[in-house]
Amino acid sequence: MKFISWNVNGLRAVVGKNFMEAFNALDADFFCLQETKLQEGQIDLDIPGYASYWNYAEKKGYSGTAIFTRHTPLSVTYGLGIEEHDHEGRLITLEMEDFYLVCCYTPNSQDGLKRLEYRMTWEEDLRAYLKQLDAKKPVIYCGDLNVAHQEIDLKNPKTNRMNAGFTDEEREKMTVLLENGFTDTFRFLHPDEKDIYSWWSYRFKAREKNTGWRIDYFIVSNRLQENIESASIHTEIFGSDHCPVELVLK
Repeated sequence: MKFISWNVNGLRAVVGKNFMEAFNALDADFFCLQETKLQEGQIDLDIPGYASYWNYAEKKGYSGTAIFTRHTPLSVTYGLGIEEHDHEGRLITLEMEDFYLVCCYTPNSQDGLKRLEYRMTWEEDLRAYLKQLDAKKPVIYCGDLNVAHQEIDLKNPKTNRMNAGFTDEEREKMTVLLENGFTDTFRFLHPDEKDIYSWWSYRFKAREKNTGWRIDYFIVSNRLQENIESASIHTEIFGSDHCPVELVLK
């Protein structure tokens, strides 16, 4: 079973470029999107063979998530069920027969770390939510999680330390999540692989120079480790400042 996650940084823009070509080539069972940046009715994207589920931000042209799936979920949940967190369209959960799939667009701590305190609250509440799901059945948690966990996960760790996405606080929250029964699938299979990133700034020819960050993940309940067939990052696919990441489970 194949899962894809992609921060498209504006779905309408990517649909005007190469979205359907990439979508068809990747040929996934579940296709999770972040930063769709649209409201209901602003796009007509009916893909044969797939049902779609959307969570829109209240603020126009901001945030937003979507999941396209070939498989019918038992139930669909939008957000965390916590008022403070549920206005930005950041989370969709599909309950399947054997697992939960959680598509997430984690809040950015922003320049000057203006939103770091809020981000810490989000991380605590999100971890509690994932553990609650995990108590019932295994979890597949994916998306743009807006953190490079280890120094190996970004090109310039020394100069970026304490910048948004590479603060000690954000990295610690990821460490705590992984210590609470979850596995970073890419690092599980590729513990020492360097210079593989999923996001590059649009500035300074960052993608051309591969000055990137790995901030897009598939994280699974530890008991799914033996089912991980492959975990890859599609650096060859353009169209956004992020590229798609992939998980294949047996």
